[in-house]
Amino acid sequence: MLLMLIQIVDIILTVLWWFIIAQAVMSWLIAFNVINTHNDFVAQLWMMLDRITEPLYRPFRRIMPDFGGLDLTPMLVLILIIIIQGPVLGYLARLAYSSGMA
Repeated sequence: MLLMLIQIVDIILTVLWWFIIAQAVMSWLIAFNVINTHNDFVAQLWMMLDRITEPLYRPFRRIMPDFGGLDLTPMLVLILIIIIQGPVLGYLARLAYSSGMA
């Protein structure tokens, strides 16, 4: 049971990882005028990605210093996802497996 919950958390973190990557790439494409937010599909996709990722970024943006136009918050969130997926979930999975809670 516990291993199944760990796998679900891992899948959710992987999906969040890809949403953050997609938003970063899309922000670069918008900034360099490769895609235009006047297109309805692009605007809706951008709004969806923003609504998913903004709650993740908000707590860190409060404590991060202002770097002007450079936003390092997505990179910080990605690093935290890597830390949670690697050592933390790995340790919990080994703990659950060794205690017979699998």
